[in-house]
Amino acid sequence: MNETLDRRLTPARPDLAAVYLKGRVTADRYVEGAVMEVKEGVVDMRREPRPDAAVDTQVLYGERVTVYDEEEGWAWAQLARDGYVGWIGANVLWSELSAPTHRVCVPRTFVYPAASIKQPPLLALPLSAEVSIVEERDTFLVTRDRGFIWRTHLTALDQPAPDFVAVAETLIGAPYLWGGKSVIGVDCSGLVQIALAVAGRKAPRDSDMQEAQLGAPVATDAPRQRGDLIFWKGHVGIMRDAQTLLHANGTHMLVSSEPLDLVRARNLEAGAGDITGVRRLSW
Repeated sequence: MNETLDRRLTPARPDLAAVYLKGRVTADRYVEGAVMEVKEGVVDMRREPRPDAAVDTQVLYGERVTVYDEEEGWAWAQLARDGYVGWIGANVLWSELSAPTHRVCVPRTFVYPAASIKQPPLLALPLSAEVSIVEERDTFLVTRDRGFIWRTHLTALDQPAPDFVAVAETLIGAPYLWGGKSVIGVDCSGLVQIALAVAGRKAPRDSDMQEAQLGAPVATDAPRQRGDLIFWKGHVGIMRDAQTLLHANGTHMLVSSEPLDLVRARNLEAGAGDITGVRRLSW
């Protein structure tokens, strides 16, 4: 008998499922899957193998995925970083895996073919993308694939950012995008996830998962502090201080900073409900 499993995190269909789900779900066949690596800056993960299908999340350069099926140029895969399942373009995946050493610590950076900013970039990488560095060259770090990235735009994986709120603040003004995870477009839970990643902490993808799994609960009427996560149904924001909320939101269609009391009143007036939870992280 099939369990009731979250479809977002379960690589199972009536015709096919991951082998680790055997005995938990019923499918015509079970496969091990092949681990591959994303080699484009930001890639959409869609609900169906169609270019017009809904985007549930995005995958960043350097992330590993397990591919269970391919269909007309689309790969049905599960992300290693947060377990999300969906369809991504098969042409952005490489079977040769690298061992990441650094991550991007600025909103966006470029990969150059040589140690010169005057060269046309090969690729743009978003905040939290991971790369394998093999060499230092003047003001650049050199990737395993012989790409050159400005040194101060990367930080070693073993040197996480000390303040995830400061990371999130670098994306103020980024446009809101459902499913987005970069400065080109980001949603509320994507902002939380990538900011925490740069600070060395894994986080689930969606706001309901984050409310259930991150930190410890705090009373909704307790004094706020920097770094508290404030939740509504389907939404999350980050406190910059005791009064100010930072969040990617559909009201401004931007990552914006505004008084929590204002956001709360606006949501109540719009019928979106009151705060459902507050979570406080420890390090």
